[in-house]
Amino acid sequence: MTCVSGILARLPLRGRIRPGPLVHRIAVIAGDGTGPEVTAEALKVLEAAAAAEGFTYDLTELDFGGERYLRTGETLPDSALEDLRSFDGIFLGAIGHPDVAPGILEKGILLKARFELDQYINLRPVKLYPNVETPLKDKGPDEIDFVVVRENTEGMYTGMGGVQYEGTDHEVSTQIHCTTWRGAARAVRYAFELTRRRNERKQLHLVAKTNVLTNVGGTWWRAFNEIGDNDYPDVTREYAHVDAAAMWFVKNPEWFDVVVTENLFGDIITDIGAIISGGLGIAAGGNINPEGVSMFEPIGGSAPKYTGQGVINPLAAINAMHMLLDHLGESAGSARVEGALVSALQSGKIKSMSAGRMGMGTAEVGDLVASLV
Repeated sequence: MTCVSGILARLPLRGRIRPGPLVHRIAVIAGDGTGPEVTAEALKVLEAAAAAEGFTYDLTELDFGGERYLRTGETLPDSALEDLRSFDGIFLGAIGHPDVAPGILEKGILLKARFELDQYINLRPVKLYPNVETPLKDKGPDEIDFVVVRENTEGMYTGMGGVQYEGTDHEVSTQIHCTTWRGAARAVRYAFELTRRRNERKQLHLVAKTNVLTNVGGTWWRAFNEIGDNDYPDVTREYAHVDAAAMWFVKNPEWFDVVVTENLFGDIITDIGAIISGGLGIAAGGNINPEGVSMFEPIGGSAPKYTGQGVINPLAAINAMHMLLDHLGESAGSARVEGALVSALQSGKIKSMSAGRMGMGTAEVGDLVASLV
């Protein structure tokens, strides 16, 4: 078994001899701020799951992030993208550096990876675990358990548009919302498939703004209903305007099972989903290419003010590892990781999801979860 621990202190592992018939090749981008700290704990739990279930994996550390940019001026070169395509999965810690202007790393690494690797689905579970506080009154794990499927490569994030007469009274800025039938249809189809296999409820919500954004909304509406009519008659279809969905996420989250939406709306409502399910300390997501390489990450960012203090919550990163294992087909290992996370929460030892208030250090939380795998 190739189970590599202490990866962040090692040289890149590319080229290692990989024993056995199947070895999962995983690229690790620990990134910035507290990213390396939470990544180390996720890898600790990965090692425990592999030992328990007998699967093998191989890790390659890649140092993309703010420090590399400050040192070399590189974000994510094209050669690296070609390398990333050869992996079975990518684990990302965090991107964001206080000494790098906003947008450089986000566009140069995160968006570039999503677009160039065609990771056209952003998958965000909204799941409240036991002993995790939610700001919603009288809501618990039974009421907060749904998934948002966000289209991940189109919409406002394509960068179409520009600025003219910048810095004058006549400044004009445009940001064009680009939606294609192909982009909407493949996200909708992914959501239908997820809905069909997720549970017996089989309910899929489209979230859009068809009453005002009639062009874009019309494309999504037609894709949603045509694909549903033709291929998924067993799935119940529901619709909500995005502003109404934001309200109902807070008031009645139990109304939702699977949600599909476009890029910008998805970016916003998944943060609402994160906070109602316990906050950024536990929320994770995946950038999915069902036909290629996918990337999994905690969604809380690099939190540079906590760097090196050993107080950041690693549960979101561990949750992201659970998602990565499931994506790799290691369903038993994935279930072990999620089960260990739940057991750790039920132990009462973890007092809060907030950094510095957990009652345990970052490594102690990782040790606890790993011991329960």
